[in-house]
Amino acid sequence: MAVHKFQSEVNQLLHLIIHSLYSHKEVFLRELISNSSDALDKLKFLTLTDENFKNIPFTFRIDIEFTEDDPKTLTVSDTGIGMNEEELIQNLGTIASSGTRSFLEKISGDMKKDASLIGQFGVGFYSAFMVADKIEVITRKAGEDKAFKWTSDGKGEYDIEPAEMDKCGTMVILHLNDEGKEYASRWQIESVIKKYSNHIPFPIYLHYEEITDKGDEKKEKREKKVDQINSASALWKKPKNELKEKDYIEFYKTISHDYDEPFHYVHTHAEGALQYTTLFYFPKKAPFDLYRVDYKPGVKLYVKRVFITDDDKELLPTYLRFVRGVIDSEDLPLNVSREILQKNRVMVNIRSASIKKILSEIGKLSTDKEKYKEFYNEFRRPIKEGLYEDFENRDTIIELIMFKSTKEDDYVTLAEYKQRMQPEQKLIYYITGEKEENLRNSPLLEVYKKKDIEVLIMDDEIDELIIPTVGKYKDIEFKSVNRADAAKELETEKDKEKKKELSPLVKKMKKILKDEVKDVIVSSRLSDSPSCVVADEKDPTIQFQHLMKAMGQDNMSDIKPILEINPEHEIIKKLIEINDDAAIEDVSRLLLEQAILIEGVKLKNVGEFVKRLNRVMEKAI
Repeated sequence: MAVHKFQSEVNQLLHLIIHSLYSHKEVFLRELISNSSDALDKLKFLTLTDENFKNIPFTFRIDIEFTEDDPKTLTVSDTGIGMNEEELIQNLGTIASSGTRSFLEKISGDMKKDASLIGQFGVGFYSAFMVADKIEVITRKAGEDKAFKWTSDGKGEYDIEPAEMDKCGTMVILHLNDEGKEYASRWQIESVIKKYSNHIPFPIYLHYEEITDKGDEKKEKREKKVDQINSASALWKKPKNELKEKDYIEFYKTISHDYDEPFHYVHTHAEGALQYTTLFYFPKKAPFDLYRVDYKPGVKLYVKRVFITDDDKELLPTYLRFVRGVIDSEDLPLNVSREILQKNRVMVNIRSASIKKILSEIGKLSTDKEKYKEFYNEFRRPIKEGLYEDFENRDTIIELIMFKSTKEDDYVTLAEYKQRMQPEQKLIYYITGEKEENLRNSPLLEVYKKKDIEVLIMDDEIDELIIPTVGKYKDIEFKSVNRADAAKELETEKDKEKKKELSPLVKKMKKILKDEVKDVIVSSRLSDSPSCVVADEKDPTIQFQHLMKAMGQDNMSDIKPILEINPEHEIIKKLIEINDDAAIEDVSRLLLEQAILIEGVKLKNVGEFVKRLNRVMEKAI
């Protein structure tokens, strides 16, 4: 017998699962059956596509047995692909290797929320420790002769030893604790399976004893029975008029491991040149790995109801990675490989039609703005990614995008913005930055507020990337107010005269700030603030530079901003009149530093800033 220690953090994780999910402990059975279904899917695929597995004799089934007498046990068995010793260590000794820490961080103490995380993080098997004080797993991998037994009480270690098993598959034996004894019951098991696993596409058989003669206890007869307790049919292949909402909801929970109901779903049967079925779901909440490079795709591919893969990121584009569901084709070959999938004309057409259908459904959701806001708050960033990722559907996607604006606290669509544009307005103005509050109070907006021109507020980091790539909406160009030339079309003759008057001061300030700024110019956009910083027309903004550095582009050199000064502000007027070079330098630098702070950017030398501020305050008092 080989004794192994669990991966680090397992004890903490098991403790959290057992105690945090206590009120929803029935989910353990859903997770075990889901694992069995996956194992059967994998073996079924191999028997149809791999010569080495075609002669393996077996039937596809899941069996559940229990003992009512003490000690009570519950056993879930399948005839699936099974595991060898190495896979036992990998699958049962390591908990969600890429997501364990994330799971621990997400555990909140809210039992309903925590229950929804359990399957998403690949820790479903361990939920069985909520109801068992010991678990045994006996398994034999298809195509191999050796079987193994894994045993653990969930307290830090597990044992693996040789075992006997006459066929491939996996048997999970739960030694039920006091909290789990209720599941050694025919009616309890049947209730949980009908609730969570009725649509598993393999038959689930329940073994039980039925009393046939209820007379004298000493003479009562017990007859062993085996009943199939699930429908075992591919739900997505059924006609929509035969399905109820609860059928769709429970199937979603089975494939997504989500405790919540889906936000929305769409079921399509396509017949014609191509025959295929799709069933897509939008979750209520963003999956935990939505912004991870190693995110797990949420769509399973079937061919004629035979499972092919659930790990192909090419089935849908990256920006739709939050979608869960099934694609089932009648036209693809069963032995289709991942490489062939990417080039196969049938799959390309199904993928294209699926994208259009999903975007169409999101468009329908957007007609109810209050409901759409719930969805948009969760998934606006990946949808925005579609603007630069999916050129073919860009015109559709751009209608789904919403932003905050200076005219409203709520979201506005680009169509709504266009409808409200001033008669003489020729551009769609927007401002980018880190925080909505900072942007709403930015001095860059002063001239637009004064002229009653609406400006879109873009506080998602991704906005800096997508809007320049889009360029236009309905032939109307986007214009960033963060740039030096943004207010040029709003400039008056009076503004041009002011530039001439301030040229001596501008010259002095340029000399003082030559190492910090690209230029100093007289602003035509400021009314209340003394200064602001903007980017040159072709330079990245300060926010964009910070975004690139956050993404690991540390070698990106700092690009100097342009400082704009307000000719009508009292500070600037007084600065023209004084002859104290030291004071002019201090005020010039403070004008730059306060403008940088308003942008939400940290100063490089806070100590020098404080010294300058103190010197100016001393003279002012």
